[in-house]
Formats: sequence, structure tokens, C-alpha cells
Amino acid sequence: MSERSQIATSFLPSPGSAPVEWRIEGGHTLYPDALAFMEARAEAVRAGTASELVWLVEHPPLYTAGTSAHVEDLIEPDRFPVFAAGRGGEYTYHGPGQRVAYVMLDLKRRREDVRAFVAALEEWIIRTLAAFNVRGERREDRVGVWVVRPDRPASADGSPAEDKIAAIGIRLRKWVSFHGIAINVEPNLSHFSGIVPCGVQDHGVTSLVDLGLPVTMADLDLALKAAFEEVFGPVKQAAVDKAA
Repeated sequence: MSERSQIATSFLPSPGSAPVEWRIEGGHTLYPDALAFMEARAEAVRAGTASELVWLVEHPPLYTAGTSAHVEDLIEPDRFPVFAAGRGGEYTYHGPGQRVAYVMLDLKRRREDVRAFVAALEEWIIRTLAAFNVRGERREDRVGVWVVRPDRPASADGSPAEDKIAAIGIRLRKWVSFHGIAINVEPNLSHFSGIVPCGVQDHGVTSLVDLGLPVTMADLDLALKAAFEEVFGPVKQAAVDKAA
């Protein structure tokens, strides 16, 4: 089986497909509301009654548990609300200063290949970070996007220290995706200490601002949109930036 870094990451739609709708949600979206909306929208995409959608949100502070989460990785269960997400993966944190991009795409119009889809989501993140001269990297043994930190002490095995800057967690139903990615712009990084993020104990978590880059959420959204179009194809702005 080929490594994800060797998988072709172009996930362009079949000819004649409509552009993906692009929505930016203001304020903080409650997690149960996001779950309900994604479930309904994914079903509508599958039925052909709604267009594909990328939905950009921020959440209030919370932890989510994926289908592979281990209870011992929830270190502080009373710190923030904890939600069963239904996506793949383990525990993660969402909160203000983190851009969550929920992706409802019909893979039947693209490629029916889950590993390639994950690689394409990683590529989307890597290209977005490159807009700020940040080198994001894949790791075959862990999903997400990582940055090497030569400014920090090396790991116990002598390898350079590295931190996670973006997480990925998806679910597919009848080849329509939901859930998606999360990129740390300027979240409170101490909030990640209430969990073992994605089950990885040996590496830290960082953000664009932690790396010394004064990036705003609006800056990131522009870079996300440009990189998405390169990997997944054209988008159209929602008529109103409101998903409800």
C-alpha cells in the first residue's frame, strides 16, 4: 500500500459539477447544532437536493470524542463539555481562535477513495499553511499536519521536536463526507492539556500565532479558499453567511 505522501491529491469534481458552496459562520456555533446541520446537509447532498458545502465555523471551548477515542485520554472530563462526534479519530479540542472547516462533499463525483480523500485534506491544509511560509508536513503513522520545531529540545530519540497545527477527522455516509479539518490560528493552547490530543503523547500542539505569525481568521479563510480550489475545484460564496 502506498504512503499518503505518494497518493495523487487532486480531488476535482467530474465535468459539469456545480461549484462547492462556501459559507462562513459568525460567532460561536454550538456543537450539537453543528452535528445536526451536517447530518441534514450530507443527506441532502446525497439526495441531490443541496450543493456540496464547506462550512467554516468556530466553536466555544469543548472536547469531542471520535470513534477510536480511549477514555483514559480524557484527562480532565469536567473541564469543558465533551461530545461524541461520530467521526473517525480520537479526542480533540475545539474552541475560539481555531478555524473548523466542515466539508460535505460527494465523493462519487470525485474519487471513491477514503485514503486519497484524507491525503487531499492534508494537501489542502499544507497549501494553506504555505501561504504564510509555514511548512506543514504529513506523518504516515498519525493523521493531521505537523510542523518541525528546531527551536525546541529534540525528542527522546534524537529526532527534531514537532507540534501538531491541524487536525483531521471525517465521516462518510454513502460516499458523502462530513466533519473535516481544524487549523489552530490563535486558540488557547493550554486547553489541549485536558486531553491526549488524537491519542498522541510524544508531540505538542501549536498555532500560527504561537509560531510568531500575526495571522487573523480572515487571513486564514482567504488562504483556505484559494488552496481548496486548487485541490477540490471551484467554490461559490453563499448568498448569506448563515448555515441555519
